[in-house]
Amino acid sequence: MSASTVEPTRLDDRPDAIGVVLVDDHAIVRQGLCSVLEREGDLRIVGEAATPAQALAVVAATRPDVVLLDLRLSPSGDNEGIELCARLHQVHPEVALLVLTTVIDDQLVLEAIHQGARGYVVKEVDTTELVRAIRAVHRGDSAFDSRSAAAMVRGINAETAAENRRLTDREQDVLRLLARGMSNRDIGRQLFISDTTAKFHVSNIMRKLQVSRRAEAVYVASKDGLI
Repeated sequence: MSASTVEPTRLDDRPDAIGVVLVDDHAIVRQGLCSVLEREGDLRIVGEAATPAQALAVVAATRPDVVLLDLRLSPSGDNEGIELCARLHQVHPEVALLVLTTVIDDQLVLEAIHQGARGYVVKEVDTTELVRAIRAVHRGDSAFDSRSAAAMVRGINAETAAENRRLTDREQDVLRLLARGMSNRDIGRQLFISDTTAKFHVSNIMRKLQVSRRAEAVYVASKDGLI
């Protein structure tokens, strides 16, 4: 199948098999996947696509059970795969999306899951693991190889740490005054709050920024772009 053609390839001799659409911009990769996956009695390739537009068309035409999706669909299109993942999930929420890519990045793995992917595996996995992943996402489970699972955990931890460091609007106000060298009493007067409340906000800021001194809080906040 050429990169400019979208043509369903649904087979009728295995109506109960898991229908899979392959989305990858390299024809040789799609051909290799076809050869490998069609050997499995419960899998059949029902369509292929090389671009986001083709993928949307072929999924609409074939209504597959699973879409095997590469995240990099052009040399310069780093976000195309993520955007396509989100679009497919929005339009076809019943279709299981499984990322199969060479790109492994903590935040990218997490973003793919946020955008509807049920699994994420790298192209270095062996056939047995790939087939297992396809079957898993088809039955509603998640599927990750060891590298993507580790990346997802790191991404979740980083996201949680960032969330824990997020300051409230009032804490941002206090931080800006803290950066001007104001005492708790001065901060309280400026914001029309008590000294005790000002001290409470300063303590929360230092806890969130994981520092023990006011000057350190200002330094870390400045470095992180919070002020």
